[in-house]
Amino acid sequence: MKMKKIIYLFVIAFALASCAGQQSKTTDESAAVEEPLADNVLTEAEINEGWILLFDGKEPGKWRGYNKDYFPTGWKVEDGTLRCLASGRGEAGGTEGGDIIYDEKFQNFELSLEWKISPGGNSGILYLAQELPDKTIWQTAPEMQVLDNTTHPDGRDGLHSAGALYDMIGVAQDKVKPVGEWNQVKILVFKGLVEHWLNGEKVVEYHLWTPEWYEMVAKSKFPEYNPDWAQVAGEGFIGLQDHGDDVWYKNIKLKKL
Repeated sequence: MKMKKIIYLFVIAFALASCAGQQSKTTDESAAVEEPLADNVLTEAEINEGWILLFDGKEPGKWRGYNKDYFPTGWKVEDGTLRCLASGRGEAGGTEGGDIIYDEKFQNFELSLEWKISPGGNSGILYLAQELPDKTIWQTAPEMQVLDNTTHPDGRDGLHSAGALYDMIGVAQDKVKPVGEWNQVKILVFKGLVEHWLNGEKVVEYHLWTPEWYEMVAKSKFPEYNPDWAQVAGEGFIGLQDHGDDVWYKNIKLKKL
């Protein structure tokens, strides 16, 4: 009888120890899953998939001013972000600011990044851009709008709201997060197909060089500034716009397709 009692107590102790160990393992696994990823780094999976980092959070790297051979002082690397310093001059930007581009052309790609905007702020992400000495970057390339929809006047018009294909395909105001919060963006360009994704939702899709594309361009403001705007090149630069307002970018990654 005494031996049976000892065996019984041993079984209970073993069961309790196993439960405690399993609980500890589950807690450790949950903590590992919930631990946030560091900014401006590639995961092992992203490296294996062919992603490249366009900004390391420490140095401008290959970013430079549009039609410039240097990184303008109107931008700075700050707390792991690329920040455009507000000049209050709108589209003209600051005297030492201006739009910036990544110094490499891309053709078919998936671009991923995050942005946040200041109150009333305006900026943009441009792709397939060309450097023309007598043009600004937006006169050469499609733009995904970056905007405080609630305060900036452009937010009243869906064609100019955050996430939109600027002046051509609008996006509802509620797709963007409030001022000061980070918005996640994906832009896909593949053999003329273009998609804009904002905070996990596809908000724009169109096809370059189709009759529908040329019709959209004709109804926009762009032909007034560049008659050849509709002939978007098959490859070009990634650009970030200085519109005179504080804006921050981070986690800028790209995968060639």
